[in-house]
Amino acid sequence: MPQILALDRARFARELRATVKLALPLIAGQLSAVGMSAVDVALAGHYNAHTLAAVAVGANVWVLGLVSAVGVMMALSPSVAQLDGAGRQREIGPLFRQALWLAAALSVLLWFGARHSGPLLDVIGVDAALTDDVQAFLHALSWGAPGLCGYFALRGLCEGSSWTRPTMLFGIFGLAVLVPLDWIMIYGKFGFPAMGAEGAGIANALALWLQLLAFLAYLKFGKRFRSLDLFARMERPDWHALRHLLWIGVPMAVTLLMEAGLFVISALLISRLGTVAIDGHQIAINVASVTFMLPLGLALAVTVRVGNAAGRGDAHAVRYAGFTGLALTLATQAFSATLMLAIPHAIAHIYSGDPRVIALAAQLLILAGIFQFSDGIQVVANGALRGLKDTRMPMLITAVAYWVVGMPTGAWLAFGAGYGVRGMWVGLIAGLTAAAVLLAARWAVQTRDDRWRRFAVAPSSAD
Repeated sequence: MPQILALDRARFARELRATVKLALPLIAGQLSAVGMSAVDVALAGHYNAHTLAAVAVGANVWVLGLVSAVGVMMALSPSVAQLDGAGRQREIGPLFRQALWLAAALSVLLWFGARHSGPLLDVIGVDAALTDDVQAFLHALSWGAPGLCGYFALRGLCEGSSWTRPTMLFGIFGLAVLVPLDWIMIYGKFGFPAMGAEGAGIANALALWLQLLAFLAYLKFGKRFRSLDLFARMERPDWHALRHLLWIGVPMAVTLLMEAGLFVISALLISRLGTVAIDGHQIAINVASVTFMLPLGLALAVTVRVGNAAGRGDAHAVRYAGFTGLALTLATQAFSATLMLAIPHAIAHIYSGDPRVIALAAQLLILAGIFQFSDGIQVVANGALRGLKDTRMPMLITAVAYWVVGMPTGAWLAFGAGYGVRGMWVGLIAGLTAAAVLLAARWAVQTRDDRWRRFAVAPSSAD
């Protein structure tokens, strides 16, 4: 027994190192994406309040289409990871090229949706004084849709191949080019007219294209994937391969859309409660969004580790990859929760000088500290299941957790019981906790026996 325990500890340590090595660049890449949003807000806010409001509304509308497209493209990472683990590397290049066709189709849909968002703005009830600038922002940003979708195809290839450094490099690159582009286009520098919200849209579209082109050049002229002949040819669309990617990706897109929708609708309901409630909520959700990048990066790494082990047909490695990720997220979330629970007023003071806003934001940060563990467990468990290509049941689980448990609970506590914004946040805790419990249980059931193998590719016969 001591030898078995020692072997288990050694294997856990190896898995821990491998997961952290994959996750750190992914976390940096996700933080860079948050940084790009922060740059938009900061530069638009310093231009004038009207531009800030238009960019903020436009960004919230854009994110609904963005998460849908990105969710579908996320199907590539576990597919590549399983092929890599199964020793079927020759199939990665053709699958990647099919993913490019998928990215092209999604970019057209995203472009069209961004340019025809008027009815959605009316449903949301956007101030008529903002509508023209919101639409100008979205029309300009829509031209970046191919850059965004293509970029996530390249990310899926690299991450699925256990190479996550490009996600960090080109995430930082995108942030670095957006800062001057935003400044030039919003404020009108170097002979360009000051374009406000429309300029922010143009800057973001250009940054997305530059990210994609730089990433393409990096892969085309680099040595890492030379043996895969990624760009040697471009086959016609293979409907079997595309259906397979959609079978995995569409449920992930729906899951992300439901989660994003939970927070968007919560924010819209909170907007009825006045300026202090809106500002306090915005501060707390911004802090929680930044800390969420830690478990999200881990989840992306766990997807790759689980997918690679599933491709090899190694049941023990599958379990170690998933449960190691869950153990790691407990550590990251303990750090985040400790900060929020220990110094909520100090954190809130960074964002605002209004005593009422600081007091409310501090209370919400305590609630955010409470749901850190639930949020981390649900995203990592979902990432582990994604590595098995198990995406349909997680979609149903999140639908129930967020929209049957979380939203009704929050809405009733906020408006029925009179707890206001705090009640809505208790609803978020309830929804995230339900998702965490159900997704972790799904993972435990799927890996208890060999039922996960029905989702996995077969190892190469050469093995």
